[in-house]
Amino acid sequence: MNALASKPPDVTDNTAAPWWTFPLVWMVIAGPAIVVVAGFATLWLAIRTPDPVVSEDYYRQGIEINKTLADKRLLPAQTGRNHAATPSDDVPLPKR
Repeated sequence: MNALASKPPDVTDNTAAPWWTFPLVWMVIAGPAIVVVAGFATLWLAIRTPDPVVSEDYYRQGIEINKTLADKRLLPAQTGRNHAATPSDDVPLPKR
């Protein structure tokens, strides 16, 4: 008789092991369970640490910072970015 043509194993045993004894079941359950735990951890962090409030006069404070930087001859971002390749001698001073 050919080895490839052997009979399949006999499956007459009707007593199956409980579902929790299979490791693959726990791998399938672990993914969603970890996501749920991470979601609750994120919710806890969001409730525990509130976002800081932006000051009411944020625009005025930004203008004051730009004036301070101009006084120290530090250029605002827009001017500095536009003249990044320009030698420092040729950089125009900000208007006062």
